[in-house]
Amino acid sequence: MIIRLLKTIAIPVAVMIVAGCGATSSYYMLSVPTIPAKTYTALGKSVGVEKVTLPSYFDKRLLAVAHSSSQISFNSSAVWAEDMNTGLTNRLIGYLQKTFHQPQVYAYPWDTHTQPELKVRVQVTRFIAEGDRVYLDANWEIANLQNNSHQAKLFSTSVKTGDTAKSIVQAMDSAFSQLETQVAEGMRRF
Repeated sequence: MIIRLLKTIAIPVAVMIVAGCGATSSYYMLSVPTIPAKTYTALGKSVGVEKVTLPSYFDKRLLAVAHSSSQISFNSSAVWAEDMNTGLTNRLIGYLQKTFHQPQVYAYPWDTHTQPELKVRVQVTRFIAEGDRVYLDANWEIANLQNNSHQAKLFSTSVKTGDTAKSIVQAMDSAFSQLETQVAEGMRRF
C-alpha cells in the first residue's frame, strides 16, 4: 500500500520536476516599424503592399541558423512570437507610412472597391545567420497599376552578429531595416 502510494505521488512529481527543468523559450519579433532616417512628402498615391514572402524555414517559427550552404539547425529556445510573413509585411507598411507621411499604405489585396495606384512586392530568398553574419537576400518590385509600369530590384546585405539568439535577431532587425530603406527610396524615385 505504501509502495503504491509512493508510486502514485512520485510519478507526477518526477514529471513536474522534469518539465520545470526544461529550457525556457525566448520569444522574438521583428514587426515593430523602425523610425526612418529620412522622410519625404506624401506620394499622393495609394499603396498596396503584398504579403512579404520568406523562405520556408520560417514556417517552423524557430530561429534558424545555417552551418553551411546546405545545412541549418533550429534553436528550439528562440521562438518567433508571430507569423513572420505577416509581421514583416506590417512592419514594411508602417515604415512606408512613416517615411512618406502617408496613411494610405495598406496590405494588398484589401476589401475596398478601389485599386491602389502602386503595388509593392517583396520576396525574401535568404534571411539567416551563418558564422558571424546575418544574410538577407531579396528581390522587390514596385508596380504602377494605373499605367502598368514597374521597377524590380535585387537586394543583398550582411550584418555582423554574435552567436546568441538575441544578437542574431538584432542583426536581422538591422538587415531588414536596410531593405525597407531601399524599397522606400525606390518608391520615391518611381
